[in-house]
Amino acid sequence: MAFIDWVLHPTELWAAFWYVMRHAPPDEKTMQLQVSGDMKRCYDFLEMTSRSFAAVIQELNPKLRDGICLFYLVLRGLDTIEDDMTIPGAKKRNLLETFHEAIYQEGWTFKESGPDEKDALLLVEFDVVIREFLRLPIEYQEVIADITRRMGAGMAKYTRTRVESLDSYNEYCHYVAGLVGHGLSRLFAKSGLEDPAVGENLELANSMGLFLQKTNITRDINEDVLDGRCFWPKAIWGDYAATEDELISKTNREKGVDALNVMCVNALHHIPDVLEYLSQITEPSVFKFCAIPQTMAIATIVLCYDNPRVLDDN
Repeated sequence: MAFIDWVLHPTELWAAFWYVMRHAPPDEKTMQLQVSGDMKRCYDFLEMTSRSFAAVIQELNPKLRDGICLFYLVLRGLDTIEDDMTIPGAKKRNLLETFHEAIYQEGWTFKESGPDEKDALLLVEFDVVIREFLRLPIEYQEVIADITRRMGAGMAKYTRTRVESLDSYNEYCHYVAGLVGHGLSRLFAKSGLEDPAVGENLELANSMGLFLQKTNITRDINEDVLDGRCFWPKAIWGDYAATEDELISKTNREKGVDALNVMCVNALHHIPDVLEYLSQITEPSVFKFCAIPQTMAIATIVLCYDNPRVLDDN
């Protein structure tokens, strides 16, 4: 009931988030002092690449903490390659499609990222991540490698294919985020902290990922169009603009905001699944890990809805 109250009063979501983050148990707050060597460097990379996820990952139950940290870093490495517009298409597709093999190759690194790639250092020192990945329980390794393989194949597909239809939009979001929900749910179940059913009902897990990804895609339209790409489906924006540039143009502002609102509503369709998924999570640290990003995404969508600044600012 409390979570539904937050949904109905979205302005309270940020206060809830900061309360949770500031009231973590002391032994979890000092977790980083209890690791050293390669794993310490992995947590350094976690904080470098996503301070928000670093906060929630570090508060996870120790049975999951390192595994999910490494899962995140493996996928962040994959995502860094996908985002790098300086890597030639054929080479990028090969890297994406074989990344699940690279994580088993001790000493593998990648030093050819573009000069503006903010997470390039992770790939330069990726051998550190690999060493710790290979120390994980085999059942964790298998989940991470399987998700990496499937995600890499999907990313490679969309280096050649544009997001046009609503089906392709959902498929792209599944590859880059729904599969993360699959992997996390399977890890939760493998750890024994959650019921095996959590790792089996993957439709709900997919929606968890899709809601977060669609929120990011909706919010980032200005930056993406200026970078020469667009993940809004043409099936939506094509009703309001002739080109992607026109979509964010001030001369087309009213129609651009109408398209923005359709994107927000599309994302919000996943909320019932999000609530159902959260209702089956029983371990407190896992619940916080799942709920905090979702509440932040709800707050973000609320800020985006009918807000022309989304079209103007990165």
